Parts: sequence; structure tokens; C-alpha cells
Amino acid sequence: MRRLLIAGNWKMHKGVAETTSFLESLLAEDLPPAVDVVCCPPFASLPAAAMMLAGAEVGLGAQNVHWEASGAFTGEVAAPMLAELGVGWVIVGHSERRTLFGETDATAVARARAAQAAGLEVIYCVGETLAERDQGATFAVLERQTSGLAELDPRRLALAYEPVWAIGTGRNASPEQAEEAHAFLRVRLAGAFGGGAAEGLRILYGGSLKPANARQLLALPDVDGGLIGGASLDLRSFSDIIRAAAARAAGVDS
Repeated sequence: MRRLLIAGNWKMHKGVAETTSFLESLLAEDLPPAVDVVCCPPFASLPAAAMMLAGAEVGLGAQNVHWEASGAFTGEVAAPMLAELGVGWVIVGHSERRTLFGETDATAVARARAAQAAGLEVIYCVGETLAERDQGATFAVLERQTSGLAELDPRRLALAYEPVWAIGTGRNASPEQAEEAHAFLRVRLAGAFGGGAAEGLRILYGGSLKPANARQLLALPDVDGGLIGGASLDLRSFSDIIRAAAARAAGVDS
């Protein structure tokens, strides 16, 4: 069984003081060791988070990275800089980066490749919009978005499936829809890396996973954890999701 991964994407929330307070409380939660946990604060809070998490079981991730190791790229952050801070993970190709900031499949792969070259683990995001879902184009979108993954190292890669239409809209993906997309992605990974690597690679669900639906979604055979947005900002919600993942890992019925 693949080890479950719960990653919190804080987006543009939690400055230095709030990050320090949250992580102090999270580390005091005595989290179950059967689940990998990663927190991804905004760039400004990464140094404080790195100090808090030094030597801890909770991993530290960034929310983006540039594809070059240095250069005249105002406002960007290079992978070696993140690694020097103690960052171990980075989110690449998030739907908000794609829709608001012009991220493409090509630039997402370039960022992921640069991150892995610096020793970082990559959470690579894919997923369709509402219009694409309603047009029946889900699989075509996922096929396009994963077309460059063969360039990456599967040992430093996790996928996150984000049904964009189910994030903050009040419209939820059913367990059947989530599993269908994850199973399709597993087949795509097998084509890119071979069946053995695909079976070992984690695919996270990123469509508004919350304590209320965590047990049900995490019980799906091809769902290996979650990329958590809003629910990761609240200590109780985030801890509850982690414990739901631990229950799945232990084989405890929901």
C-alpha cells in the first residue's frame, strides 16, 4: 500500500507570526506517524517555518518555483534557494497558477524538472475546469497535462488531481468521479514510467477535501492522500484529515 500524503497549501495566508503559532500547535498534536504531512506556507513565511520544522516529522513545501537556477527573473524564487532554506517539497502547476498567472503545461514541467534537479519533491497538479468537465473533456485535459511527465523522476513526484469545478463552488466531485480520474491518471503514469513506478507513485485528491468527506475519499483505491487548501488553515480541520488518513492506513473502517 502506498504511504498516504497530506499536504496543506496555505496559499496567500499566514504571515510569520501566524505560521509560527500554527506549526507550534500542529507539532504538539502528536500526529500519527503512518502519514506523511507537508505544510506549504507563502514564500515570506518559509524561513520561520523552516526553523519550526527543523528535525520534525512534518515536511516543508513551497507553492511555486522558477525553472532557472538563477538569473534576471524579478519576483521569482529558484529551486536551490528553496533547498538552502530547508524546503523539501514544491507545488507545481496549481490551477490558480494556470488560470491567474499564465502557467502552461510546458512551464509546469520545466519548474518540476528544476525542482527535482535541486533535490526537491514535486507535487504536480492537474485537473479540468467546469467548462471542460461539462464538455466531456476531462480525460483529454488530463492526458494533455500529463504529456510531459516522462521527463521527470517518478521517485520525486506526486500528482494532485484538482477538479477545478469542485473547489470553492459548492459543487462536489462524487467518490466515483474522483476515483475515475485517479484511475485514469494511474494508467497515464504507467505509460510514462512503467507499471511498477506507477503503482508506487502517489496521486492526491485536491478538490475541497475536508474532515466531512475525508474518510470516504481517502478510502478510494487510487486516492493516496490530499492536497488541502482552506481546511489546512484550521488546526482542527487539518489534524482531523491527517487522522482520517491514518485510519485508512491502519485499515480502520470509517
